[in-house]
Amino acid sequence: MRIDEILSRKRTLSFEVFPPQKGSEDKEKLFGAIESLKELSPDFISVTYGAGGSNSKDTVEISHTIKKMGIEPLSHITGGPSAPEEIKRLSEELEDCGVENVLALRGDKPIDMPEDFEYAKYYHHASDLMEELKGKFCLGGACYPEGHFECKTLGEDLLNLKKKQDAGAKFLITQVFYDNSYYYRLLHEAKEAGVTVPIIPGLMPILSVKSIHTVKALCGSVIPLDLRNMIEKYATMPNVMHEMGINYAVYQITDLIAKGAPGIHLEIMNKAETAFEICGRLKNVFGELFR
Repeated sequence: MRIDEILSRKRTLSFEVFPPQKGSEDKEKLFGAIESLKELSPDFISVTYGAGGSNSKDTVEISHTIKKMGIEPLSHITGGPSAPEEIKRLSEELEDCGVENVLALRGDKPIDMPEDFEYAKYYHHASDLMEELKGKFCLGGACYPEGHFECKTLGEDLLNLKKKQDAGAKFLITQVFYDNSYYYRLLHEAKEAGVTVPIIPGLMPILSVKSIHTVKALCGSVIPLDLRNMIEKYATMPNVMHEMGINYAVYQITDLIAKGAPGIHLEIMNKAETAFEICGRLKNVFGELFR
């Protein structure tokens, strides 16, 4: 089912997974985690593309597996490192697997990519990729509550967001954030800029000191002072740190839903137990408000 159709009926609960780097054993673990996630009745599970398009074949395989499990996949396609013939092949493979939803991204140039490599040669912006995929899939796009690092102003970023909508994006998912006020600002400013599609908040709980480095590498999101203070206090206490991270995610979700968020998208780093911990504490919220 198309995600825009689901959003027209209810709030969505979704998770994000990524193709593992190490091979078949880790892939089987991932498939086991996805099978477990079925118990939480997610509306969709998104599958990342891999830095520089390195895991595009795995993206198709994992998306197909999710579809066969009876869950709707949202397959990422990253245009930056890709040529048109690659996008054509990948989109055809996804269509053959019954995938209806794609998150169309430009992607950022990987740090380890050679300086002389011309990144985004064919698709300078996500909206360029969307123009090519429009009509084949229900398209989603990314957005940035704190602004994209390449944009000099939030206004410039919002113009790009409007271009994504005009190019066919039916919904947007935010980059990870930890201060909900940035999300509420984005909603207000996006509406002023003419963006009318649903904007789903993307969250990733900080459960360990290691995950802080992951967050910084992925998006560099601002860590609010109260959360920073707790991290500094509990950094050497892994069990307490884990509990604090779950509690903070629960707080963020409760606040976002209370203020009308159209859904929640959780990046769980392929760990089903993280999803179960958070959803277990929000059982009544999901039961009453996600119908």
